[in-house]
Amino acid sequence: MSNAMFGAAQLEGEFDVDRLVAELVHLEATQWAKQRTFGESLEPTEETESDWRVLPLRSPEGRVDRTDPGGMGLVDYAPTPWMEQAPYIASIVDALPTDVRAVRLMALGPGAEVSEHRDYPYGLPAGWVRLHIPLITNEEAVLTLDGVDYTWQPGTLWFGDFNRLHSVRNGGSERRVHLVIDSYVSRELLELFPADFRESMRWSDVLVDRPEMPLGKAELHSMLADFALPGQFLYGEIDELDDAATPDLEGRLRLDEDRLILDVGGVPTASLVHVGEGEFRMTGGMMDRTLKVEPADGGLRVRFRRRHGSRTEEALRSAVRPAG
Repeated sequence: MSNAMFGAAQLEGEFDVDRLVAELVHLEATQWAKQRTFGESLEPTEETESDWRVLPLRSPEGRVDRTDPGGMGLVDYAPTPWMEQAPYIASIVDALPTDVRAVRLMALGPGAEVSEHRDYPYGLPAGWVRLHIPLITNEEAVLTLDGVDYTWQPGTLWFGDFNRLHSVRNGGSERRVHLVIDSYVSRELLELFPADFRESMRWSDVLVDRPEMPLGKAELHSMLADFALPGQFLYGEIDELDDAATPDLEGRLRLDEDRLILDVGGVPTASLVHVGEGEFRMTGGMMDRTLKVEPADGGLRVRFRRRHGSRTEEALRSAVRPAG
């Protein structure tokens, strides 16, 4: 854990509740849909059975039907048309000193609840955080996080360590609506955390994002390769990266215009983002999973890395140039 003392922290910044609610009212007639999650199929899961509705303001490819938080894949995040109708919310998101993934308005209906669970991989050691700005709440709308009850007030900005056990219940007569922002971890974002939080942090356990460093086609072409991909690299936990009990998969890096594509078992799975020194993360993913093509003994090999905070695990696989 990056900070065992704090399950949640109020960040620097307070926002105009009247303007937030006015934009929420404007968006009431739009396409709200039930919450979904994002799984190993790299597609949204089934809709939740709870009265938990979502309006995506920023989503994979800017799709209005993506109520899930998204993840690694072939397309990056982009604003949906609904974001254009919420300029004040857009200004708040744009002012955050970090790159942003999904942005959603999330409404939990009266009497609804979300059972206890963890969000994984998540948090400062994983390289991304989930921030909340409440718009509408009531005294009986309660987040229980690591055994502590919270009712965050409208217009405030909060970080919660949702890697810990948490649940939400709305025992009130009106819905609970939060603006939920998933963002990468940057040094500038961490400056918004309260001083006592930062002073107690294990900075070595914080996985800071690295900006994209685009490569030219010639360099990208030199990294095309066929190789065995560890079966747990994309979805497993850090301990499972080189699990001998899990068979390798067929991997290929190929060029599609100006980006590298990772095919797994012949299926296009993720586009890659170069973050320096020949290392790539997945589009929509974090620095917790990267790969690097490098020379070795007159040929090529691929170095697969899994990170969680200060911990790094690696697996190496030999590679060959694709035929033709």
